[in-house]
Amino acid sequence: MSFKSILQDMKGDFGSISRKGFGLRSRSQRVVEDRSTVVVDALKQSCWANMPPELLRDVLMRIEESECTWPPRKNVVSCAGVCRNWREIMKDIVKNPEFSGNLTFPISLKQPGPRGSLIQCFIKRNRSSQTYHLYLSLNQANDDGKFLLAAKKCRRATCTDYIISLNAEDVSKGSSTYIGKLRSNFLGTKFTVYDAQPPNGGALTTKCHSSRPGSMKRVSPRVPAGNYPVSNISYEVNVLGSRGPRRMQCVMNAIPASAMDPGGSAPTQTEFLVSNADSFSSLAFFRSKSARIDNSQSGTLLTGQNDPMLVLKNKAPRWHEQLQCWCLNFNGRVTVASVKNFQLVASMENGEHENVIIQFGKVGKDAFTMDYQYPLSAFQAFAICLSSFDTKIACE
Repeated sequence: MSFKSILQDMKGDFGSISRKGFGLRSRSQRVVEDRSTVVVDALKQSCWANMPPELLRDVLMRIEESECTWPPRKNVVSCAGVCRNWREIMKDIVKNPEFSGNLTFPISLKQPGPRGSLIQCFIKRNRSSQTYHLYLSLNQANDDGKFLLAAKKCRRATCTDYIISLNAEDVSKGSSTYIGKLRSNFLGTKFTVYDAQPPNGGALTTKCHSSRPGSMKRVSPRVPAGNYPVSNISYEVNVLGSRGPRRMQCVMNAIPASAMDPGGSAPTQTEFLVSNADSFSSLAFFRSKSARIDNSQSGTLLTGQNDPMLVLKNKAPRWHEQLQCWCLNFNGRVTVASVKNFQLVASMENGEHENVIIQFGKVGKDAFTMDYQYPLSAFQAFAICLSSFDTKIACE
């Protein structure tokens, strides 16, 4: 029996479950049903109910191994959405991107990328709506891809915010799919990446300073109230106005420099914190106002440990005499010269790390490639690339 037929059989059973549970309700009926009980009863009647746990796990493992790329990998996500038991098995089977190299569940976007290889993505910019969409590259032509993240540019009097969301149709800080933001200063030379939830257990929360003292409002318990600074990006001011590439530096507040050592590790989020106060009343930081604490300029990690933070610097380009321009080797991933193009490498005590951690470059009028690897996550890499789009008065 092929895996395709197994999946079709599974979908047929799940479809009948859905029809039994939700398809026999009339408009005049006002009786409140326990839908979860109906689904469980229907599932018990299916042919998958009596399958031994070991055999079920083996089937799910084979599905996970066979569907290793998108769009077929959506079958893995579908299996995880059947019930709690299946979800727990799939969560145990599916490895983090660091070890598998695959982006499967939404939480994968907050986890470090693979070691030694770049995950290839691309960004589409919409000038009219001031939005940016991140896609996972499915082919070399970059004409189609798996949607990952969306960002919207919001101009303010003294700064610019880029709101980042999992939903392309609802990009706002009040959305349940809001996962973080990027904020710049007035000149566009300094940026801070904020995560909506702590990257590790000991992260400190900070409240963004508002330009108006009376602008503080009570936040709904269902809206994440935490702002956790996970990165600080700075662009060198071009005082003399000389021509050349931008110089940038990224300080990763939540990633230790030891993560680049053999055997080192980077903080890994395992699940999204549910911002529903009724379900998780013990998560007090969603209810209370965040403390005005900002450790963005400190030299230690958010956890309070004494480990130095990871620092990324742009790889210096070389001047090409024949082309009369600055050049970097993007291995064919960048085709249009632009001041926005960059490659970042880890800055270590004994010099720069050879491997490119993240690279970003232009391939069309409103199309850009973004490739990243460990120890950055897709969310962190996307935020760093968004900083390159912002207008920089003092850097050009």
